[in-house]
Parts: sequence; structure tokens; C-alpha cells
Amino acid sequence: MIRMNASAGVAAFAVALVSVLAPVESTNAIARESAPATDSVSHTQSPAEEIVPHFVSREVVQTVPEVTSEQADADVNRSSLAAMVDSMPDDAPLDAQLQCLAGAIYFEARGEPLTGQLAVAEVIVNRAASGRFPASYCGVVTQKSQFSFVKRGRIPSAPTGTATWRRAKAIAQIAHRGLWRSQAKDALFFHASHVSPGWSGKRQAARIANHVFYR
Repeated sequence: MIRMNASAGVAAFAVALVSVLAPVESTNAIARESAPATDSVSHTQSPAEEIVPHFVSREVVQTVPEVTSEQADADVNRSSLAAMVDSMPDDAPLDAQLQCLAGAIYFEARGEPLTGQLAVAEVIVNRAASGRFPASYCGVVTQKSQFSFVKRGRIPSAPTGTATWRRAKAIAQIAHRGLWRSQAKDALFFHASHVSPGWSGKRQAARIANHVFYR
């Protein structure tokens, strides 16, 4: 009888031990199953935790001066016209009409920049084509009371061996052939900036160096 009770006691103890250990194994199983899920979430979120470098722009130390569109156009105009003048053939003979045009450029505007010389030449070209003035360059230049350097209807002789005369010849060819349009492209009149002729009914086209041009 005592042996049977001992066996029963051992059996009861074994059942109790199993019931105690079972929740632990179950809990460990849950922990093992949930661990991969936790690792997966951690792996998915890891890029958001990376340190991304930030680039901060800084002001340029050396400032660049502002250039207006008018200044830019004037710079291009000067450099291009100078290049065109240099490209004109120096030994090309001029006929009588181009001689008159070059003479007017030399005596009227040789101290002006190239743009001013071209504008004076274009006034003469425009007058000859307008129908309101003589129809030739020589006729326009020698017209009475138009150009102060003309004496008794004659154009003085220019020193042909100088660089100034060579530029006048080049400008004459450029204006005659219409190779470059100046700011005074439609002008028919001009005067020195230090005088006030009191002209009425004329629209100012441009002011270039020491001359003012009108349409």
C-alpha cells in the first residue's frame, strides 16, 4: 500500500513538473518566433537612421560687377566693328565717290570712336539715297553750307599714309556696302554735342561720343 502511494506521488510530481515547464517552453517558442520579425523591422528602418551629409552653399568671395545689356551690346559693337575695320583690304583702290565719303569721315570724325565715324558715314549714305539731298556722296559732302571742312566746294586732301586715313577708308567701304548698322542707322542730320542748332521736327536717333544724330 505504501509502495502504491509512492508511485502515485511520483506520478503526481511528474505531472506537476510538466505543467510548470510547459509555459516556459511556450514562452520561449513565442520569443523565438517573434525575434525574426523584430530583426526584420530593425533592418527595414536602418536606412532612415543613416547619417546623410548636408552640403551648405556659401557666397562667392569675389563679387562680379553687374553689366547692363546696353553696356554688353556696346562692347560687342566696338569689338566687332574694330575687327571688321581690320579685315578690310588696305590696298583696295577707292573710286571718286568713296574718296569723298572717306574724306568726310576723316575731316569730320577722325577723332571719334569707330562707332562715331561709322554714324557720320551713314548720314552721308542715307542722304544720297533719300531723294531729299544730292544723289551722290560727293554731291552730299560738297553741298553748300553742310560740312564746314569743305572750302569752295572742294574737299581737302587727306594724308593718305596715316593709320587714321586707313581707318577712314575702311569705314567708308563698310558704310557703302552696308556691312554694319550703327545706332544712327536712319539718321540724316548730326551736329557736335557742344552746339545747339535749335532744330525742330527732328527726332534724336543717337548720341555717340561728341556728335548727336537725328532722323
